[in-house]
Amino acid sequence: MSQKPRRKSPSPQGKRGSELYEALDADWRKIGLPAPARRALVDAKLYKVSDLRNVTLDELIAMHGMGKSAVARIRTIMDAKGIRFR
Repeated sequence: MSQKPRRKSPSPQGKRGSELYEALDADWRKIGLPAPARRALVDAKLYKVSDLRNVTLDELIAMHGMGKSAVARIRTIMDAKGIRFR
């Protein structure tokens, strides 16, 4: 039985898979977002709440993995911090 060759990590630090996401999703973890939503945000290069100024609400909702509860939680945090969508 042959094994699939491993893909090279996109991270310059050599981190793979979940390690890469863990290194980048700390702010999203703090506010309690579920893993699919955290991965969607990291994939979109949105690493902290203030980065959401660069997207619209429609773009956020359209992200694969972004559920209603995650969007509601994000909006609550944004309101508390006075941050608005683009």
